[in-house]
Amino acid sequence: MKVALGSDHGGFQLKNEVDKYLRSKGIEVLDCGTNSTDSVDYPLFGYTVGQALLSGRVDFGIVICGTGQGIAMTANKLPGIRAAVCTETYSARMSREHNNANILALGGRITGVGVALDIVDVFLNTDFAGGRHSKRLELMVAVERGEKI
Repeated sequence: MKVALGSDHGGFQLKNEVDKYLRSKGIEVLDCGTNSTDSVDYPLFGYTVGQALLSGRVDFGIVICGTGQGIAMTANKLPGIRAAVCTETYSARMSREHNNANILALGGRITGVGVALDIVDVFLNTDFAGGRHSKRLELMVAVERGEKI
């Protein structure tokens, strides 16, 4: 498995913890920045992680800003991206199982390291359930294409 990881300055410290954790689990990481706590614009990193996923270079993405919201909103502008902001494990599991989310968004200023690592584990180890959820995913994709549903 390979994961693209990116953050702005508000998520930088948590990004480093997630990076170390993923590598300790034998997961390959594509670090998409940022590389310091200097102020930067989160859309750059949501976009970069999204593009890495869409290009097939990685299997999943993890993006982190202060709350996870802005960077997820940016990533979700890219067709084919389903970024889910998760603050606990239940949402992480459901975002994968029911919505086939492909990017996890975390808040570096609101989520502690221990909880964040648990969320990462659940997100990366939960499969899409398919079945009745496949139809819903197809409807989501239709909206993304601008179709009336």
